[in-house]
This record gives sequence, C-alpha cells and structure tokens, in this order.
Amino acid sequence: MSSQPARPASNPAALALGATAQTAHHDAHATRARRYTQLMLLVLAAGAIYPILYLRQVYQPTMLEVFHITDSQLGYLYSSLGTIFLLSYLPSGWLADRIAPRMLICFSLIATGALGLWYSTAPSFQMLMVIFGGWGLSTGLTFWAAVIKRVATIAGAGEQGRFFGLLDGGRGLIEAMLATVAITLFAWATQTKGESVAAGFRIVVYLYAFLCIALGIVLALVKDPQSEVHADAAHGTHHANRLATGTRRGNVLADLATLAKIPALWLVAAIVFCGYQVFWATYSFSAYLHEGDIGLTVVMAGTITTLKLWMRPIGGIGGGFLGDRYSKVSVLVIALFLAALSLVALMAAPRISSHVLLVFLVLFIGILTYAIRGLYWSLLERCNIPVSTMGLAIGLISVLGYSPDVFLPLINGYLTERFPGVFGYQLYFGYVAAMAALGGCAGLALRSLLNSKEGA
Repeated sequence: MSSQPARPASNPAALALGATAQTAHHDAHATRARRYTQLMLLVLAAGAIYPILYLRQVYQPTMLEVFHITDSQLGYLYSSLGTIFLLSYLPSGWLADRIAPRMLICFSLIATGALGLWYSTAPSFQMLMVIFGGWGLSTGLTFWAAVIKRVATIAGAGEQGRFFGLLDGGRGLIEAMLATVAITLFAWATQTKGESVAAGFRIVVYLYAFLCIALGIVLALVKDPQSEVHADAAHGTHHANRLATGTRRGNVLADLATLAKIPALWLVAAIVFCGYQVFWATYSFSAYLHEGDIGLTVVMAGTITTLKLWMRPIGGIGGGFLGDRYSKVSVLVIALFLAALSLVALMAAPRISSHVLLVFLVLFIGILTYAIRGLYWSLLERCNIPVSTMGLAIGLISVLGYSPDVFLPLINGYLTERFPGVFGYQLYFGYVAAMAALGGCAGLALRSLLNSKEGA
C-alpha cells in the first residue's frame, strides 16, 4: 500500500493576514464607490439648486409678463440677491464648521424648492423680494461653503483636482441638460398645448422646485462619509490625518487671525478673484458678437454662446484630471495665461472674417474658463488648513474672490455706454485679460511658495 506524500501544514497566521488584506482591499473599493456616489449627489444638488434663481437667462421677457414687473424691478431683485451672497460668504464658512455640511445642504435644497413653489404662484413684487432674499440665504449662507467643504472632505489625497473638476463640470452638464428639458416642456406647453406663457413658466419652475426637494430628501438619507475618508488608507494617511486634526471649535476672530497668517490662502483668494472675472467676461460674448462690426445675427450669436455652455464638462472635468495627473497649480497657471491671450485674440474679432474661427475661439475660452473654475478650489488641499476652520477659509476666499459680482457689472456697463459698439467691449475684454494674466502671476507665486515650503 503506497503512502501519499504529506501535505504541508497550513500557516494560520499567513491565511489570516491574506484574508485581512483581501478584506481591506474590498473595503477600499467599496469606500471609493460610496465617495464617488456621494460626489455625484453633490453634483446633482449644485446643478439643480442655482438655475431656478437665474431663469432670467432664458425666460426674462416671460418673467416680466408673468410677474408684471419692469426691467428695473428685475434688476433690484438680482441686486438684492448678489448683496446677500456677498454678505453670506463668511458666515457660510463659519456655519459649515459648526453644523454638518450634509444637513446644511439638505436644508438648502428643500428650502430653495419650497420657495420655488411659492415663486410659481406669480406673487407680488414685494413678495418676490422676500423670495429672492430667501434664496440668497438658502443658496449662499447654508449651501455654498457646505458643498465646497463636503467635496474637500470626501476627496482622497491626489483626488482634489478631479473631485472639484467633476463638481464644476458635472454641475454645468446637469444645468445644460435641465435647461434643455425645461425649454422643451415650455415649448410643449405654450406651442403644442396652446397654454399661456404663465402656465408654461409654472411648469418650468415646478421642474426645478420638485427636483430640489427630492434631492434634499435623498441626501438626508445618505451616510456622512467623513469617517470613511479617514479610514481609506489607500488614498494616503496624510490626507486622513489632516482631516482628522483641528476638531476644536475656536473663537471666530482667533480663527480668522490664524487664517490671515497663511500666505498661500491669500494667493488662492487672488487666483479666484482673477479667474472669476474671466468667467464673468463670457456673459458678454453674445452681445459682443452681435455688434455691427462683427455682425452675427442674434440667433447665431446665441447659438455660439449656448455651445459654450456645453464646454463646461470638458473644461471642468478635463482640467481636474490634468491637475491630479500633473500639477493643479501649473495647469491653472497655463489656463489663466492662455485665457488672457485668447481674450486679446477675441478683441480682434472684427478683423476675423471666418465664423468658424470665431466659434473655435469662443469655445476654447469656454474650456479654459471652466478648467479654471474647476481647479481653483482644489488648491485648498495644499494650504494646510485644518478641517475645523476650512469652512471659514472657504468663506473668506469667497468674499474676496467673488467680489467682482459687485463691481464688474458696473465696469462693463460704464465701458459699453461710454464707448458704444465694439470698442467698449474690447476695452472690457482687455481689462479682464489683464486680470487673467495677473491671476497667472499669482499662481506662479503660489507654486514657488509651496515648492519652497515642501522642499525645506
């Protein structure tokens, strides 16, 4: 009877170690999937919450008719909205440090949707002022810093660029898709069904309002991912340690004093300040292209600028992935300098006979603009800001960076009225091009500062 060879004894310790490694690998993949799922929900939230505030971009004549208001009164509504935004940025950051961002976002979505339902009833001008004031608080005070902080929290090390790029690019894609659905519904109601423009507009408002409320409810049921990011060692223990530190709730003045001593934060604010003005310049493209010396029809100019909106996913997402692959600061610097050069080229539009070249130039500026927007918030990762004051830092940067909301429309209005026609817009674009170049210089200074600190 032949004896079988003895089997080697199994090593319980090795088996246990292998099982643990396999479990950790599986958990890391599951955690990553959950974080991307939560990012997609935030993209949906950011893409759904703002369009209801800015329906004037498509429906301004309808709004004037439905609400029985004048252009001046509509201007007052949006002026009050911008003022509340500016006043809300800093308190928004303070609030995001003290209340779970997820709860703030849920409240913002539900409150914005509820105000939208009131808005759909075509209330009086006085009530419209109340609604717009409420929107300023629900999308500024309780939403803005909360969504930025939550994205920074769920993104792992080396993912900040792509997460913020996905946020801005994905948000633009959602806005474009919703706008397409909305205008289709409006056309169906008013042309196919023969309803009044008021009825068509009400359907559009319902679309955005109910979507906001539904998203608010869904996000309320989603688990807070902060602990998951801390446990996700696959994305770097440094990132986890940074997020875990600074849970103290200090005095706001002391926290502001601490933030004021971070030079990198001021440079990020300068980059946002300059980059945001490039975005503002794109609002004037349609009117500029329609001017006499260029001579595009209203439909052609509007079509080109509408195509530009679809560049947001390409610029935002592409810029974010390039930033993670190479260097966020370097990609941002290149985008800012290219935007400056492109705006200078756009100033020569009256001498460009090719409409194809004009379309390419506008779309290229659009890609650069959205790449800049998708990247500048990802720079916070390298500023070594504790999570306990990150919301306050976001608020501080927002106050400075988005201040062009206040003065840039005045500059635009003065130049285009003082110098009618193409020349006024050329002066405006020249100013913005100079700001873009200044932002590129701020980016170079930030890169030098970070390299010197990290090389020390």
